Amino acid sequence: MLDGRVTTVKQKVWGNEHIRISPQEDTATESTDTAEDISLSIIHEDDTLIIINKPAGLVTHPGNGNWQGTLLNALLHHAPQLGNVPRAGIVHRLDKNTSGLLVVAKTIEAQTNLVRQLQQHTVKRDYLALVLGQVGQDGIVDAPIGRHPIHRTKMAVMTNGKSARTHYQVIETFEGCTLLQCSLETGRTHQIRVHMNSIGYPLAGDPVYGGKPKKTRQRIGQLLVNFPRQALHAQKLALTHPQTGQVIQWEAVAPDDMDHLLEVLRQYSEEELSVR
Repeated sequence: MLDGRVTTVKQKVWGNEHIRISPQEDTATESTDTAEDISLSIIHEDDTLIIINKPAGLVTHPGNGNWQGTLLNALLHHAPQLGNVPRAGIVHRLDKNTSGLLVVAKTIEAQTNLVRQLQQHTVKRDYLALVLGQVGQDGIVDAPIGRHPIHRTKMAVMTNGKSARTHYQVIETFEGCTLLQCSLETGRTHQIRVHMNSIGYPLAGDPVYGGKPKKTRQRIGQLLVNFPRQALHAQKLALTHPQTGQVIQWEAVAPDDMDHLLEVLRQYSEEELSVR
């Protein structure tokens, strides 16, 4: 209630108003926000934040179809005090089958600080992405993203969507695919997957936005098609520490499945060059 009246999410507050909040019972939260002994790969931890290297297959936050066994449940077991922080300190997410770095706040003050950094686009997030097709040069995708009008579980480039910018840089080129470094300026749902697909370079292994390899030898095409997840890894994370004010960066090497895929692609490339 705002000054005794029911309000809306878009209503602005100018100062000196009286706000009354009446929490509703949330049985779903009570049943899902439970501690579970799930192993975590912790890159860094102090009194203010935790840097996690999330494996592919781990859901970040409970939701439809994934009410237990999530990163949130694991965090509550690792640091029970996170039960006093909204969403157990999680300030941004990675898709279930995307691996890599994310930050967790251990206090409400740190969480508020990190959310503001994300809103101001000062958190640096770099991803390794293996895309189908030969990307000729570095570039930027500047295209708004919104909910797909028909397939509601998907996102799409939409004129009325939220602004989204992805910078990409060519790291390595293979037959039928390219390894990119994708840097997020914004953090929309499925942003890299949607943006790269929108310019004709879908991620290898992506079951939602992916495509089929073109002009490749059969064994390479099968290798790319059979990769069991989107080939996307959050490799680097840099932010201003909420307590010290220092800019700190962390890096996580590609996980075994992506590393193996890249090594096989390199071997195939070397074999092709030796034949020529």
